Amino acid sequence: MSEAQTSARLKGDLSLGSVILFGLAYISPGIVVTTFGVIAATSNGASPTAYAVATVAMLLTGLSYAKMSRIVPGAGSVYSYARKMLDSRIGFLAGWAMLLDYFFIPMVGWLIQAIYFQAQFPAVPKWVWLIVVVALTTGINAFGMKLANRVNRVLMAVAIGSLILFAALCLVYLARHDTGPVTDSLWNSHTSIGAITSAAAIAAYSFLGFDAVSTLGEETKDGAKTVGRGIIGCVVAAGAIFLVLSFLLQLVHPGGEFKNEDAAAWDIKRLIGGETYANIVNFISLAGGIASCIALQASTARLMYAMGRDGVLPRRVFGKLSFELGTPVMPLVLTAAGGVIAMKLDLATATSFINFGAFLGFALVNISVIGYLVREWKQNRRHNLFTFLVLPLAGAAVSVYLLTQLGRTALEIGGVWLAIGVVYLAFLTKGFRRPAPELMMDTHADARAEDAAKEPTSVA
Repeated sequence: MSEAQTSARLKGDLSLGSVILFGLAYISPGIVVTTFGVIAATSNGASPTAYAVATVAMLLTGLSYAKMSRIVPGAGSVYSYARKMLDSRIGFLAGWAMLLDYFFIPMVGWLIQAIYFQAQFPAVPKWVWLIVVVALTTGINAFGMKLANRVNRVLMAVAIGSLILFAALCLVYLARHDTGPVTDSLWNSHTSIGAITSAAAIAAYSFLGFDAVSTLGEETKDGAKTVGRGIIGCVVAAGAIFLVLSFLLQLVHPGGEFKNEDAAAWDIKRLIGGETYANIVNFISLAGGIASCIALQASTARLMYAMGRDGVLPRRVFGKLSFELGTPVMPLVLTAAGGVIAMKLDLATATSFINFGAFLGFALVNISVIGYLVREWKQNRRHNLFTFLVLPLAGAAVSVYLLTQLGRTALEIGGVWLAIGVVYLAFLTKGFRRPAPELMMDTHADARAEDAAKEPTSVA
């Protein structure tokens, strides 16, 4: 066996702890600080309660992901689960909906960076910072994709350290100041169930990435068993971090009124640690954010390239690599163009775009578990109805409900995107008469795209 063939084989040596850390790194726990103002404003000053609701919702879906990772071992995704358990066409639409996530996730990352650059340098308009950040990350990705992987390993440790310091400073501040009843941070006279669920629908954005653990089936000790536990552990760990930090933030700043809710964390950092601390932490956050944007855009572009190469998207546009650079430049440019849309959006609206695809995908993961149960019953194989029917049904219902709590703009754009997907699917399947083509939405697609990128040749 050649060296190339040996290196292409995945090693199953990741422990449960490593799998959970992978999920947390993808989630980026510091997002709870960044989006605190939006969650607090939407929930009318009860952000921890909103995060509690979001944690329960994500845990229900996490249980279904854990089941499907055992049922469909190896690298998996909502697309592959829906395709195998429901129907190839439903699977295609699940993948199409998740594409909305992939396409807009870099946009949200760029928007967050632009907001905090403007908070640091208010004389420069947000749109200028947005263009600078988009151009910077696109340029780096065009010339090489290894930078993000190297930088993110270091920045994960830095990010955790900065969060611990932030929590400590919040506690010191609270020990010196009386900010009102503690219970007001959980529920107050301005809070309502509608406000909490609307905030939870936005807060769920903070969890996006836990499902990425499902793609590690071939690289973990005990395979699917470890992946299943890792998914649950990741959701629980992230939820705990979000609950603690949002509770501290809400105590430091009671209520949901802010001068600028998008940049509320900047003001709180200055409040608890002073201008110098805020500047230092902001630069650390910006550096980590830039690295994250590089990774997000790189993954999106690689996915689009893989789909173009496989003929699901037009090959001439998406399935070619730059001859000079050996990277998928056109997908990079298209994601960058999508990022410019953020000039007209606020953070709450931008995150809700992503959550449309996520909630739809989460609902389908839960329904896939039920589809598996039905298949098993037809074969006279019985399973626990509570874990294979009641819990997934509850997870699907919660996901659909949170979907309805998104803003009108997000629902309209998501609906249009889904309608385009239905029309495109009808074209690909000759009026739904043929099985849908496969989307390469797992780690293997990324690996193939990366391998192809090593050779500066165009792909027909």
